[in-house]
Amino acid sequence: MKRSKIKIAALALALGAVSITGCKKFLDINDNPNAPSDADVTLLLPSAQAATGFVLGNQFQIYGSIWGQYWTQSPGASQYRSIDQYSINASSFDRPWRALYTNALQDLQVVIRKSEGAPQYRQYAAVAYIMKGYTYQMITDAFGDVPVKEANNTDITNPHYDAQKIVYDSIFTYLNKGLSLIDVGTEATPHEDDIVFGGKMALWQQFANTLKLRAFMRLSNVAGAAMADSVATLQNAPLLQADAKITYSTTGGNQNPLFAEILSLGRTVNLAASATAVNAMNALNDPRVKVFYTVDTTGGANTVAGIAQGNYNNVPAGTRFSAPTIIVGADPKNDQSALAPVKLISAAESYFLQSEAVARGWRTGDAKALYQQGITASFTSYAIEPGTYITTQVAAFPGTPADQIKAIITQKYYAMCGNQGFEAWSEWRRTGFPDFFVPSKVSSLGGTTMPARLLYPNTEVTQNANFPGLVPVATKVWWAKP
Repeated sequence: MKRSKIKIAALALALGAVSITGCKKFLDINDNPNAPSDADVTLLLPSAQAATGFVLGNQFQIYGSIWGQYWTQSPGASQYRSIDQYSINASSFDRPWRALYTNALQDLQVVIRKSEGAPQYRQYAAVAYIMKGYTYQMITDAFGDVPVKEANNTDITNPHYDAQKIVYDSIFTYLNKGLSLIDVGTEATPHEDDIVFGGKMALWQQFANTLKLRAFMRLSNVAGAAMADSVATLQNAPLLQADAKITYSTTGGNQNPLFAEILSLGRTVNLAASATAVNAMNALNDPRVKVFYTVDTTGGANTVAGIAQGNYNNVPAGTRFSAPTIIVGADPKNDQSALAPVKLISAAESYFLQSEAVARGWRTGDAKALYQQGITASFTSYAIEPGTYITTQVAAFPGTPADQIKAIITQKYYAMCGNQGFEAWSEWRRTGFPDFFVPSKVSSLGGTTMPARLLYPNTEVTQNANFPGLVPVATKVWWAKP
């Protein structure tokens, strides 16, 4: 077994042993049991990538896909009822917070430190800076204000929190630093120690540029004029044309993180298809719906059906409904779910970001053509025959910029079904699209109020003397649509 696989297995076992709603242990974010200062960069880099991928593909995937209304709690089960109810517990976020700060960011920081004065590790540092930017965007988009300046400093056990604007400034700094270190022609790259691109630095260059574009677009509501100028700097920059993803195997400890969660819960069918996404995709005769969800073939029906969001207590006995499939790592009865990748940024997302930038007048190009490329990339990634779907959707591409943005984000939503749940939910928070979300039938928030962030972990409440205070789940993050 390769060193990176060994490290991933160890990490997955450590993080996957407890389900996302059951962890009660309090751990300090600066207390890393892996003692990374003693480890080699060739182990630390894949460990950090695996930690980020684990949280993105497990906890954040579940919250994002339920609150993004791809999935809902399955009748007859109970694991995710509190998520469907928007009634969540701060202790549920102890484990992902620790994984991101202690396992991912701390390891990345050590990679950067150990690479100083070591030319053979320069490309490791480049990847580490880029992954640091990616991971911080995940954290701040989930929680809002978070520690950055004083985070992962062994001399500071109670880090202060930084405003989201400062966090985003740091993200751009990390990405620019990583890009400045990239040498696409060097042979001294991570190779197998990089579990995302295998040390292909040209792809890391594309990834960093695409991540910058994503981050620029995320701030469209709060810094539009500045972001227009920033997006323009990427006009000729190479951007992703293929999925940036972490792949897995059926070997114990190396499975898709969501499937690892399912295994820890005894293969219970906890997730059902949400009628919100299913009905919208069925209305467009979208063939992807039969790839993302199980198909009922009873009596030759060949249909996909969802249940209303949060309606798990009121589904009549014998009602047939679909569930997420192996494609998104969520079929508990099929071990092929273990092979589903975790997508950090998809090719489809890259094209949709470019299309939106053009629609806003922030980038030159053909918004309609890029929109088509985004839809095509989604179909291609799942080897699905689109039939007339793409031509129909492109023919219906509207003329006004506002309507174009709505179409672009809505198609992005379909493309991210069950495979980029956290990003889809984040884009809904930013834009309000798709505009067909409905409150959960069991919402604890009342009215049309929807969840707008994750809760700070209980470990911060109890251990960080500089913790600024709890923020309700319905309070919008800085960049969200007003």
